[in-house]
Amino acid sequence: MKSAITTHVLDTSSGAPAENIHVVLEAFREGENWETIGVGHTDSDGRINNFSIESDTISAGAYRLTFHVSSFFESKGVESFYTSIPIMFNLDDPSSHYHVPLLLNPYGYSTYRGS
Repeated sequence: MKSAITTHVLDTSSGAPAENIHVVLEAFREGENWETIGVGHTDSDGRINNFSIESDTISAGAYRLTFHVSSFFESKGVESFYTSIPIMFNLDDPSSHYHVPLLLNPYGYSTYRGS
């Protein structure tokens, strides 16, 4: 079963999925700090479809996905600029699916809300 929040990482410098990137999913709790609600590693297709989070954990609010990318590039013998990439976004409708892709290369990245 897919999580309400999923991701997909593509290495645009090689044109291939980015496998084995450690990703942390956090939720911002009012009056508190960021709370880790899920973790995962991208699969051979660069995806995390299930953060193993409880559906009642997802509510409207701010979320952050942090992609720890330095070990990915190190494993390929490629020098890179970024060590980790945090992406913060608002989740307005907890019943909807939120897909947050990351297009990655050693010296840049982009992201968008996917489907």
